[in-house]
Amino acid sequence: QVQLVESGGGLVQAGGSLRLSCAASGRTFGTLAMAWFRQAPGKEREFLAVITRSAATTRYASSVKGRFTISRDNAKNTVYLQMNNLKPEDTAVYYCAGDTTPWRTSTNPDEYENWGQGTQVIVSA
Repeated sequence: QVQLVESGGGLVQAGGSLRLSCAASGRTFGTLAMAWFRQAPGKEREFLAVITRSAATTRYASSVKGRFTISRDNAKNTVYLQMNNLKPEDTAVYYCAGDTTPWRTSTNPDEYENWGQGTQVIVSA
């Protein structure tokens, strides 16, 4: 089992940027595909981006493509989400997740076995 801890959330004005981090421990991080999801109040959990084990492949939701960038550093057991040009509708709790199928780029949260506790992002108008 892997433990995931997100950080980097906070309050930012529209048009601003944040970088989220997700640190992993307890299992070989490099065996996992890693993704970011978010969940706003009253809404379902939404896929944002995924990166395969080797970082050879990434996939983005259309709502964030061109604004958000996922990356990973396997030496530091960390995955990142750089978020630029933030909008009020990006306000949500952001979660990282790990998939034990390392080449898969799934958008389905049910296919991710490991989850962090989430970090809050608030974007003010």
